[in-house]
Amino acid sequence: MKLQDFCDMKKFEEIMSNWAHSTGLATVAVGDDGEYISDCYNFTDFCIKLTRGSTEGRKRCEKNDREGEGVYPCHAGLVDFGIPITLDDGTVLGSVIGGQVLPENPDEEKFRQTARELGIDEEEYIRALHEVNVKTKTEIDASARLLGDVINMFVRASYATMQNQKLVVEMKEGICKAAEQIVVANDNTRQIEGFSKRQKILALNASIEAARAGESGKGFSVVADEVQKLAQGMAHTSVQIKQALEEVTDTIMALNSAE
Repeated sequence: MKLQDFCDMKKFEEIMSNWAHSTGLATVAVGDDGEYISDCYNFTDFCIKLTRGSTEGRKRCEKNDREGEGVYPCHAGLVDFGIPITLDDGTVLGSVIGGQVLPENPDEEKFRQTARELGIDEEEYIRALHEVNVKTKTEIDASARLLGDVINMFVRASYATMQNQKLVVEMKEGICKAAEQIVVANDNTRQIEGFSKRQKILALNASIEAARAGESGKGFSVVADEVQKLAQGMAHTSVQIKQALEEVTDTIMALNSAE
């Protein structure tokens, strides 16, 4: 299952964008396959163009992406975060990752050393470094948790809405099917009523013929009485079934028309 299957991605992007603009931190959402599923917000040249732009830097960054959880320091000296996107049952759909900020004013010499290790021009690296926002550890932690909480609430609410819509569709289909079955049941009840009426007529005719036969028709008269009792019982049962069906029919048809 992919998050895009049930989430309003326009709303999702609005949440990401508003958070990035209000905090000054970088962020992007990725699916469970690691591919981007949102735009990239506040990405810095220091991280994307220079650090990830070098072969060794990219290798180290990808290792951080795989292993980093919560708020953590990246190999280049900045602070990043990774917050899983999950459903209530624990299913992981992806994550929001980002950060790309400094926890304090930088020690330039350390970053020059990193530039040399990664094969990046030192002066260009330091210039890009000075464009990176500085946030306290408390601010970074709070911002990352806020984004994770809001995104997860939105995703879970979207998933619940999809499940509810599916349930409504199934209920409507069930009601339609029940309405069809009720029509058939009513037809069958009318057939039972017809059988009962014909049995009453047959029983009456049999009683008349038994009376005409006199003494020799007594045995047949007993059978005719039993048939008449059976017809009466069938008629009584038919009335009860009809009354019950009428009540169910009214309910089902009302639900069906309410769709």
